[in-house]
Amino acid sequence: MRIIAGEMRGRHLKAVGGRQTRPTSDKVKGAIFNVLGDKVLDARVLDLFAGTGNLAIEALSRGSREVVLVENSLDAHKVIRDNLQKIGVCHKAKLLLMDAFQYIDKYPAEVFDLIFLDPPYHKELVTKALLTVKELSYLAPFGVIIAETAKDEELNGDIYPLEIRKIGEYGDTKVWYLQRTDV
Repeated sequence: MRIIAGEMRGRHLKAVGGRQTRPTSDKVKGAIFNVLGDKVLDARVLDLFAGTGNLAIEALSRGSREVVLVENSLDAHKVIRDNLQKIGVCHKAKLLLMDAFQYIDKYPAEVFDLIFLDPPYHKELVTKALLTVKELSYLAPFGVIIAETAKDEELNGDIYPLEIRKIGEYGDTKVWYLQRTDV
């Protein structure tokens, strides 16, 4: 796993051992950031279900100003901390060891330009996170939520004022791009 573009391009990141954490592949990550383009520049980024920190660190490499990474696995948290230190971006990152929904409850007034949602597949966690985040206006006007699910998963429930703007499929992964419609 490596950083694929930006000022830290080519740097390698540690992965979490075992099968509990599934890092976003370089192919999927490249596709995500190609779609996002300049939206990454100077963005405030939230990475819920952060795993290895792969997506947030890529965002920093491409010009985001600040990232908040939320992870509830102690092993994954340690890997993220090591990756942030190794790359030298701790000063731009806030790393929290807590459940994603506890974070949302504890910090209801936060606003982000980009929100990454990449929870374990087949647990309806993306839908639950979207339903929670939309009620709190976590997403800045013209911001983007990037959600990863298994290819056979769908988003359920009324997600308005969020709207699906694009869906990409890459192997067994589906990537959803959502924006607010009330701006």
